[in-house]
Parts: sequence; structure tokens; C-alpha cells
Amino acid sequence: MDNDSFASLMRGAKQAAAHARGEKTNVTIHSPVKMLREQLGLSQAAFAEAYHIPVGTLRQWETGRRAPDATARAYLAVIAKDPDAVQKALAAA
Repeated sequence: MDNDSFASLMRGAKQAAAHARGEKTNVTIHSPVKMLREQLGLSQAAFAEAYHIPVGTLRQWETGRRAPDATARAYLAVIAKDPDAVQKALAAA
């Protein structure tokens, strides 16, 4: 490993440790839930309504205050795989 790669890894490790301690860092954490919603081109309100998820819950997932439980993660995986099928199923219910 060259010196630049090692230095980059060390900076990342220090930033992660500071973030874990609750210190302010310039690290951006990308929420997989937010990435899915943005990939679908939906606002928080539109995503929440389309998939019957309380918008407050969605916001907590996206900000990292809460994490989806196992059932919600499975539901989100199905949405990611075939969002149209999920919407059709919900409309028929």
C-alpha cells in the first residue's frame, strides 16, 4: 500500500471514530433509504404516501435517528426491486 492510500485510510478511520463519539465532522452519511427514495425521484411525502410509510418514520430513517427493523428492511428491499409491483399490490389491498 502506498503512502497516499494509507494516509487516506487513516483520515477515514479518524473521522469515523470522531463521528462515533458524537463529534461534529465533515463526514456525510448516505442513508440507503434516502438513496432509494431519490432514485425513484420521489419527495419524502410522495414516497411515504406511495408506500404507506409514516413520513415521520421515513425522516428518522433518512437522518439516522432510527434504523428500519428487519421487516421494514425487507419491505424496502422489495420496493427497491420492483416499486411498481408494490404500488399495484397496495392499491389492490
